[in-house]
Amino acid sequence: MRTTSEYGLEIQAVGLTTRKTRGEAAEAAFLAKAAGMGFGVAKPWGDSERYDFIVDSGHNFWRVQVKSTQRFAESRYRVKTSGCKDSIYTGAQIDFLVAYLVPEDIWYIVPVAEIASRRGLRFYPHGGAKARLEKYREAWCQMACPRTEDGPGQVLVERRCAKASAACGVCDLCR
Repeated sequence: MRTTSEYGLEIQAVGLTTRKTRGEAAEAAFLAKAAGMGFGVAKPWGDSERYDFIVDSGHNFWRVQVKSTQRFAESRYRVKTSGCKDSIYTGAQIDFLVAYLVPEDIWYIVPVAEIASRRGLRFYPHGGAKARLEKYREAWCQMACPRTEDGPGQVLVERRCAKASAACGVCDLCR
């Protein structure tokens, strides 16, 4: 895996032969990406929590589970919405599932409410009728919300709706 962020941070990983090592590389890429945007990022001790990171926006702390995939099949990428014991993540355990599509270098920031009882999420970054999760592509602004006019000053996330002619419909500021 090799990924370079817009902030010049680069993660290179070789010898990713197991699911665990690929997951660890994706977590390192997430850490670089989120910290590069100005979020505070903390990793809980051990592997006992259902979340991988705590993200600090300056206003909120978010529990984030990171998933990644390299496999493109049937015009889509798929990530599991469960952990190793096949238990689907809930709002009592995480706030966001962040999916990283490694070959595309694309991040999806999906609120846990979108998971519901689904065993997996399907991402169609090249479009199509089933591309309902596209609104979460690079939607880092969700973790920066709620924002006041003053801050948090250190977070460099640009609201998606600032680039579009209409509200992005993802974060509370844009609704």
